[in-house]
Amino acid sequence: MHATQPAPGKRDPEGRRRAILDAAAELIVENGPAAITHRAIAARAGVSLGSTTQYFASIDELREQALQRIADDIDRNLAEMEATIPDLLGDVEHAMVPLRDFLRDRRAVDGELALIASGTVDARMRALARRWNDRLAAMLAPHIGRARAAAITVYLDGATVHAALHDEPLSLDDLAAAVRALLAMPDASAPRSAIPRPGTGPTTASPAPATTPTDTERPLP
Repeated sequence: MHATQPAPGKRDPEGRRRAILDAAAELIVENGPAAITHRAIAARAGVSLGSTTQYFASIDELREQALQRIADDIDRNLAEMEATIPDLLGDVEHAMVPLRDFLRDRRAVDGELALIASGTVDARMRALARRWNDRLAAMLAPHIGRARAAAITVYLDGATVHAALHDEPLSLDDLAAAVRALLAMPDASAPRSAIPRPGTGPTTASPAPATTPTDTERPLP
């Protein structure tokens, strides 16, 4: 999330507009999409109240563009995750590190939840609210199959809510264990290579080898 900078002067209209958007995005993350007002945004941005209506036709337009800015920030986290996706079938813990770091970033988590909240009450914002989930599923599917990709993204949505409601997010071990289990689920759309390598998926105990009773163990006639 962008930190609010000192208000630009009147000769920097683009800078003032950017400062207003940054302030609106911060307030949305802190208080929710429905809580922002022109007055609160102007105070946070350090600009006159009239500036907020000069650059944006309505509070709804300002809210939507601020949510877009939040989504753009989250997209940068997604780009970091994309680089580790090939590791899912070989080193799940390494693949989960960017996600673990995202869940530790309280502002990023609150920003994602602000997007989800906006999408639940405003149909116009649903595509934006689903963008992280949809893009991650699209990146995962060619490597592990559509069903597994959908299951993992739904689980990660839950992990994000968990992070918002708890003092500590799920650990790297917890995330990796859950993703391993989901990678082991059947998926007819998965490529043949998308089979977790030994040691990366759930393990089951091998049956004990059959034994022949010794002379001392055989029952007496």
